[in-house]
Amino acid sequence: MRRVAVFILVPLILLSSTAFLSAQEDDERYFYKLNQALYNIANYYLDTVNQSNITDIAIAGMVSALDPHSAFIPADEVESMNEPLVGNFEGIGVEFAIIRDTLTIQAVIPGGPSESVGIRSGDKIVAVDGETIAGTNLTIPRVHKYLRGTKGTRVTVDVARRGESGYLEFVITRDKIPLNSVDAAYEMADGIHYIKLGRFSATSYREIMSYLFSTGSYPKGIILDLRGNGGGYLVAALQIANEFLNKGELILYTEGRNAPAMREYANGRGRLKNVPVAVLIDENSASASEIVSGALQDWDRGVIIGRRSFGKGLVQRQFDLLDGSQMRLTVARYHTPSGRVIQSPYKEGKAMEYYMAFYKRFENGEYMNRDSIDLPDSLRYSTLRLKRTVYGGGGIMPDIFMPADTSYYSPFYKDVLRKGVITEFINEYTDNERENLSGKYGSLDSFMEKFTVDEQLWENFVSYALSKECTYEPERDSVSRDKLSEFLKGLIIRNLYDMNSYFVFINGNDVEVRKALEVIKSGNLFALSDSQ
Repeated sequence: MRRVAVFILVPLILLSSTAFLSAQEDDERYFYKLNQALYNIANYYLDTVNQSNITDIAIAGMVSALDPHSAFIPADEVESMNEPLVGNFEGIGVEFAIIRDTLTIQAVIPGGPSESVGIRSGDKIVAVDGETIAGTNLTIPRVHKYLRGTKGTRVTVDVARRGESGYLEFVITRDKIPLNSVDAAYEMADGIHYIKLGRFSATSYREIMSYLFSTGSYPKGIILDLRGNGGGYLVAALQIANEFLNKGELILYTEGRNAPAMREYANGRGRLKNVPVAVLIDENSASASEIVSGALQDWDRGVIIGRRSFGKGLVQRQFDLLDGSQMRLTVARYHTPSGRVIQSPYKEGKAMEYYMAFYKRFENGEYMNRDSIDLPDSLRYSTLRLKRTVYGGGGIMPDIFMPADTSYYSPFYKDVLRKGVITEFINEYTDNERENLSGKYGSLDSFMEKFTVDEQLWENFVSYALSKECTYEPERDSVSRDKLSEFLKGLIIRNLYDMNSYFVFINGNDVEVRKALEVIKSGNLFALSDSQ
């Protein structure tokens, strides 16, 4: 028997070795072919070519023939692409807007370099290191070039300030500036906290936990708003999901052709295991947002409210290339604890079709009616505790479906948002009226209670929009007035106070946030679930 076994085994080894060598030879031929093409272009093409540029184009072309989420990032874009995920940059610590071709300070970062030297909201930086920048067709990249720099370096700015006859000179020492991924966090009701997470960055977990355990009391409920959150770092998603799950509960598992299978389990040290949680998602919630939502849904740990998420269930690995550019290559797909694949269907090299299918969701009525979504039985799964029905095959389906409110959509509404006119108008308005508004209303509570978008302010806004080539027809566009007035007031609050205050105001009329609050207060997360 031993001889037979050896005899059978040897041909298998030879066959596998031959196959390996054949595959290796094929790879070498493809590499040589690509190098040969680049060599011939560099040496024999009619004119001198930018070899770096055509190499970038070649790599980008290869990556575009793969799945829709693999990507090539040129060297000069790597820093700006990674910055929001890293969670910090080095600079002077201000939020700004370019108003009438002048760099205007909207807010200073608390504890940052600019605050420490006395820069204020409303200040206008007119010169940097002796170079006049106001009125020079200023752009955001130029502002970054002037104000950002290595920690410890200094920059001198000349500032125009209301009430001062001349320019004020400030010498600011650059430092690390945090880029917070939590856009807002506040207590909505007794012990129930609202957290708006804009992206999953290296600092997201720390930001959330620092807020929750700085309030002085153990939370009674959490509304985690992931609407519009396109994802980010996988580790941040795992850290956040871990907080809500019991020891040994699976968070996700991955599979890929050459990527080692990975299974991630909760370690049991989470401090939020007994806190009721409602997660808000929409069609723009993707990737890491879907990992957290899927894990909490599968373990019946949190109720998911909103509309079907984007459907990005692929894992990218970052490869650093020789010149500092990067390739983010899809190496695996992930599954939720129940086994669901969240990735929406796609064809390799057909990214446009993939994204067009996403945009057609609106045309198909999905945003208005859950029944418009095709959910075949083959995609049906059960949650792991309560055995509720959930679905895979393209995003996370919420437990409680909330249709999109499009009643206020009009050509004027779409026009002013698409062109950024509403933000430009409010930036100018608060720049001119900051002192008057602060003196008249003082506190946030007073402003929220008493300020209204009156007829004069509305007419000024419409006139401004018309000057920016927007069209307005009162009979057609009047349906948008209340919603646009709400945005106008909210943006003034943001400029006068902060982003947190903006969400406090906007959430007062947000039906999805109110539904989440109702569910948590009810004491039964799944009483209103569509899957019960």
